[in-house]
Amino acid sequence: MNEIIAGQENFNLPHDVVMLPSQGKFYKSKKKSVKVGYLTAADENLLGSVGKLSGEQLILRLVRSKLYEPELNPSDMLEGDIEAILLFLRNTSFGPEYNFTLTDPDTGNKFEKPVLLDSLSFKKPEVDPDDNGFYETKLPKSGAQVKLRPLSYGETTDLERMADEYPSSMIAPKATWRLAKQIVEVNGSQDKGEIAKFIEQMPIMDSKFISNFLKNNEPRIDLNREVTAPSGKKVTVRIAFGAEFFRPFF
Repeated sequence: MNEIIAGQENFNLPHDVVMLPSQGKFYKSKKKSVKVGYLTAADENLLGSVGKLSGEQLILRLVRSKLYEPELNPSDMLEGDIEAILLFLRNTSFGPEYNFTLTDPDTGNKFEKPVLLDSLSFKKPEVDPDDNGFYETKLPKSGAQVKLRPLSYGETTDLERMADEYPSSMIAPKATWRLAKQIVEVNGSQDKGEIAKFIEQMPIMDSKFISNFLKNNEPRIDLNREVTAPSGKKVTVRIAFGAEFFRPFF
């Protein structure tokens, strides 16, 4: 059975409601929250598949089986919303404490420090998208008026796969690939040919502006935490999602 359909048909099983950082603003359904099932003993087969699945594959298969929303495909969801679902799954299965092994910047010694995942909060975007899920802004160097959109989790993983498969003797054009998906309109035109030409000639100041603009406004969870090392020095840690987020328990 298709994994997406399998997950959708389980919506009568025990589940809870997870609030989405995006508040559904980027989806046709406009759902602000989703029903997510709890991890079960059967899910250990998937979580224990070390070496057989990449972190991205594991995440997509796990979310597909636990997301009880017929109209939502995990590949089409924003990365921040996927992270919110993963946090729920881990917190309700293993508890909120997540241990980091860090290096004291003063002494160079290793130390362990726990971070409570249930204390993570949503980042507040500086700008809201329009009804179509697009951000409108003016680029600082060219002065072009553009409409932008954040990439879905599936698009982000596809870009990484394309880069990995690119000939090793050549430099993968990851920056232009990403911009081609992020920019949906330039000076009122949505013609893909015109947008592609604009991207090829775009000043690097504008491309960096777009990257920072979307980083600051894409709805996500604040995954950075500051902890204190034994020496008293502050260390910033960031929660990383992937196979290791679940696999240490197996």
